[in-house]
Order: sequence, then structure tokens, then C-alpha cells
Amino acid sequence: MDWIAAAGFFGMIACWIAFIVVFRLRKKPPAVHEKKRDMASYGGIALEVVGYWFIWFLARQYFSPIVPMPKSAEIAMAALTIAIGVLSVWLCAAALRTLGKQWTYRARIVEGHELITQGPYSLVRNPIYLGMFGMLISTGLAVGRWPVLIGCAVVFLIGTEIRIRSEEKLLREAFGDKFEEYARKVPALIPKLF
Repeated sequence: MDWIAAAGFFGMIACWIAFIVVFRLRKKPPAVHEKKRDMASYGGIALEVVGYWFIWFLARQYFSPIVPMPKSAEIAMAALTIAIGVLSVWLCAAALRTLGKQWTYRARIVEGHELITQGPYSLVRNPIYLGMFGMLISTGLAVGRWPVLIGCAVVFLIGTEIRIRSEEKLLREAFGDKFEEYARKVPALIPKLF
């Protein structure tokens, strides 16, 4: 067993525990009247789940580096794995706090829906999806194989694109020009890129 790779693995597991806790301990919103829902987002969710599933179940031997490398590079890779996980958990927690009662895993508009543009939503329009993608990358660096990580990232990003289009279709209908202006200023998923 490689102790540096094991540290990256257990750091990633700690991030997953924190990630789950963030979602499980969020304040549950009161029941609200749903004005509109887009079922297409469920296909995106399914693809994201496939990405997570394959990254875990087509893993390399646990507690081994992703590729042979010098110990100093392995230490840097373990630190990067943990840092991506920690930042991903923080981003999701900040986004959930900012969204409050409006958060849901479904693409929907509820009664009294507001366009949220502050906090992490001032960096990217979909910070929770970016955090979820970060958890996929962290997991892939800790347990995945390079080809599997790349394939899973592509599948996950296709699913995320479906979800973003589904949700943003609803937001465009609900907020019109206000959303269009926000979308011109703030990237959908990756700061400074997309």
C-alpha cells in the first residue's frame, strides 16, 4: 500500500462525507406551490449518476497513484485531490445557503421564485454542479484510472449540460431579460470559460 495515495484516498472520503452532510443537514424548505417543472433534467441526473458510478466501480487498485510518479509529484497529487474535494464541498455548501428554500434537485420554478445572483452565483450560474464535478474529479484522482476519469468526466458534463439547459429554459421563461443579462455576465459552469 502506498501511504501517500492512501492519504489522498482518505482525504477524498472525508470530503464525500462532508458533501453528503451538507446536503442532508440543509434546512428543509416549507412546502411551496410548484409553478412549472422540466422533466428533461432527470436525464441529466441519470448521466451524472452514471459518471459517479463508473468512477467508483471501474477503479484502479486502491491506495496506488493514478500513474507512476516521483514521491514529490505523488504528494502534490494527493494534496490536489484533497483541495479539489474541500473546495467542492465549500462551493456546494455556500450555494445551498444562498439558494435557501429554492434549492431542489429537480428543474422547477416555485411560487415566489427569485433569480439568485449573489454569493457563489456571482462566480458561476451553477455552482452546485461545479462542486459536483469537482467531487467527480477528486474521486477520479484518488481511485480512478486516467481513461475512466476522462470518460466519466465527459458523461458527467453531458448530463450537467442537459440539466443546465433544462433549468435555464425555465429561468429564461420566468425572468426574461433579467436572466439574459445575468447569463451574459456570469459563465454557466467554469469561471472564465463556460
